[in-house]
Formats: sequence, structure tokens, C-alpha cells
Amino acid sequence: MRFAVSILGLAVATLLAPAALAADGPTDADTRAWWALTRELSGDDMEGRDTGSAGYDRAAALVARRFAEAGLKPAGTDGGWFQMIAFDDLRLDEAHSALSIGGVSLAFNREVLLSPGPDTPAHLATGTTFRGFCGPNDIADVSGKLVVCYGRPAPVRLAGFDRAKALRAAGAAGMLTIAAPGLASEPIRWPFAYSRSVSIAGTQAPTGKPFLAGTLNPDAVARILPDAAAVLAKGAAGADLPHAELGGFVADLTIVKTATKSANVLGLLPGTDPALAGEVIVVGAHLDGYGHGEPVKGDGLYNGALDDAAYVALLERLAAVRAGHGFARPVLFAVFTGEEKGLLGSVWYAAHPTVPLAKTEAMINLDQIRPLYPLKLMTVHGLSDSNLGDPVRQVAAAIGFAVQEDLEPERNLLRRSDNWPFMQAGIPGLSFVLATYDKTSLERYYDWYQRRYHHPADDLSTPIDWQAAADFNAFFYGVTAAAANSVANHPWKNDDMRKIN
Repeated sequence: MRFAVSILGLAVATLLAPAALAADGPTDADTRAWWALTRELSGDDMEGRDTGSAGYDRAAALVARRFAEAGLKPAGTDGGWFQMIAFDDLRLDEAHSALSIGGVSLAFNREVLLSPGPDTPAHLATGTTFRGFCGPNDIADVSGKLVVCYGRPAPVRLAGFDRAKALRAAGAAGMLTIAAPGLASEPIRWPFAYSRSVSIAGTQAPTGKPFLAGTLNPDAVARILPDAAAVLAKGAAGADLPHAELGGFVADLTIVKTATKSANVLGLLPGTDPALAGEVIVVGAHLDGYGHGEPVKGDGLYNGALDDAAYVALLERLAAVRAGHGFARPVLFAVFTGEEKGLLGSVWYAAHPTVPLAKTEAMINLDQIRPLYPLKLMTVHGLSDSNLGDPVRQVAAAIGFAVQEDLEPERNLLRRSDNWPFMQAGIPGLSFVLATYDKTSLERYYDWYQRRYHHPADDLSTPIDWQAAADFNAFFYGVTAAAANSVANHPWKNDDMRKIN
């Protein structure tokens, strides 16, 4: 069965992928095929695709097979599909660890989240002190103590002050940050999946000075901090906070260190214009998720359907749609590992590109896209930074929705996805978020962040607006085609972005 889509003159034949589909799913063939691929990548058998896991490896092998079936050429290391990366994995064994403040035991991942590092001590027994925002005048006498600090929003006077670095220099034994109330559009979510950190192998070495780092759930603060409600309210207002001694701190921790490997999946659609062979367009998404983690309502598998299996699936669809027929410019299909652990796959690629960065023209990234309500307005990160904004506006107008600049720069979304390492390397990039525009869209957006984002409920049960999904997918096809076929290249427009290179 075939279905023709045309956007700005781009005619493409879409092919249905093999998979069972729900009766209440999308009605058009292209969106059905995309959702079938999403189902494949986010099913329970993929185990949430955690970086370094067997489930991730199965998903990566499936993506490589889909790319091969679609006629892409391997673009990984040594002529293969994969770019393997070695990682150091530090994970707290919660079942064999304990932590208390003032004699009050705190539950890992629900009341306290630890960030294991090479300096995390196996045992720590010391005093605990609350030092407000932990500014320069708050931490003069904290040597040997575990210091509790109020999190964001910190007062303007502390902008640029590195509290953790200053506490280390002052001889503190560690720092726990109270997770301050989050932004309305992105509230803090508990529980976290696990207390774990992953880094590129060999990039984090112990300093010889033990230091414990973590985050406290505000809901648990009342158990350890006198007059907690008033303190938290003052902190949220940016007011000065009183210091307080919180009693003894005891931690007995079992940190498991594992050497793991995980791969980016890379495929190339060769271009048709020899004059543009040195202007490669990258389209990217991340395959990794959180895997098995802290259960929520009895469910401990973090499937990561919309974040970001659905948009790896969209790359697979674009490859199938093209069926080996190139655009004028070559297009590199880049599926990254380790995004949820700190953009590790894209950071590694930017430092070890399989296509020279000097021959890379632009990066179009798919993440943070959730078609939960009709697509009428979209925030585009990088919209005015380069000439890439021109095809974005053109394609969006043709489909019938508006685009806008980022109205929430405090969320730092531009730097939180895999486009950012490319932009740091001097390559213009884009990423997208469906914006809210009325009460219903706002409620659905908030519901996503409250109940599904980085939680087990990010699965195939998420209510999708199928027309919005189809509209965004067509938009992505159109923007990719416009960028890859345009006569003009995509230089920077924003002087500030040039300066980060």
C-alpha cells in the first residue's frame, strides 16, 4: 500500500512498516507506519533502551537494519553502521546503601537523589549544615561538613557563582541541593529512575578528596529542617535564608562501577549534486532511554516512547520514504546514544566525526516533540540563528501553523539536546517543541511533565493527537528537503552563536 505526500514540491512514496496497530491509531498510511516503528522501538522487549544495555543494543541493531533496508549507506566506524563509545558507569546499589540526616533515614530516588562520581565516599559520618543559597558569605566555615543548599532560583547576586566548586575548595564533605520548585512548564518530578552517572571512559578521574553530591526532594525537607515551609517559601522568593545545623549525617554507600559500551548508529543518504557533496545535512535523534528504574505505580520500565523512540522512528520513516533516492546534498542519519546521560553520544561524535565537520552544513534535531494537541504553534530553537530559519518558516506556513522564538530561555532547551555539540562546533542547528496556545494545550503539556516525562508512563498509552503527529512529520520531511536541496547554504546570522565556536 502506498500513500503520496507532497510538501513544497517534495513528492514521496511512503511504505508501511510491518507491525500490528491499534484500531484507534492514525488514519493516514505515513503516520501509521511511523507509529508502527515507534511501537517496535519502545516495546517492553527493548527494555527502555538504557545506555550500555542489551535492550539498547537490540534497538540499535534494528535501526541499522531499517536503514539498510531503506538504502542508506553505512557511515559508522570502519565502514559499518555503528560508532562504538566506551563509558564508565557508576551506579548506587540502593538495596545495600543507606543515608540519614539528623537520624532521619531518606529513601533513595524518592527523597534523595545521589550523583555518584569518582570522589563519592563509601562511608561518610559528619555534621550537616544548611547554608541557604550557599553564596560566598555562607560557606566560610564548612570544612568537613555535609552542606545543604537551596536550589534554583538563586538570587541574581549569585549568578555565575559555582557553589559546588566553592564548597570543594572550602573543604566541605559534600553538597545536597534542595530541588527548588521548578518552572511551571517543567516541574520537578519524583521519583527519579535511579542514582547513577555515566561518563565517557577516562574523562572523570578521582581528585583524592572525597565529596558527596546529590539532590533533596523538597517534600522531605520538613523532616530534617526546622520551619521548612517558611524557609522554602523565602527561597522561592530569593530572600535571604537563615543558617541551621541539622544534626549528624551518615551515609553507607555501595557504588558499582561498570565499564560499558554503546553505539551511535550512522547511515548516509548520498547526495545527487557533486558540487554540494561537501555540505552534509545531519538529521538526528537519540535512541537511549532510562531502562529499568524506580517503579511508579508498580511500573519500573521506562519505555521512552515519545522521548525519543518516536523520533528515531521518524528518521527511519524518512529513510524509507526516500528509498535510496538522494537530495541534492548528502544527508547523514545520526541516531545517538547517551543523550539522557549528558548528550554523550553527540559529544563523542562531534569530537570524532565520521563525516568531517568541515563538510557538515547543518544539524536538524528531533527531541522534545510531543504531539499531544493540535499543532498550531511551534517553538523553534535556533530559528533566527542561521539561514535554517528560512525553510522552517516556509514549510510551517505551507502546512498552516506558526513558529516562534524560544520564550522560555531559562529552561535552556537549546543546550539540552543533541543539536548543541554540533552548534558548539560551528554548525548551525535546530530543534523543535510544540508550543502551547490555550487552556487545553497547556493542561496537556503540564500533564505530560507531571506524569510521563522521564517516567514509565512515557509509553504507547500516551494520548496522541494524530493530526498533529502527521503535521509535524510532514514538516520534518519538508524542512529536511528544503535544507538539503536549497541553492543557498546555511550561514550563521547570530553573532553570539558564532562566538561559542
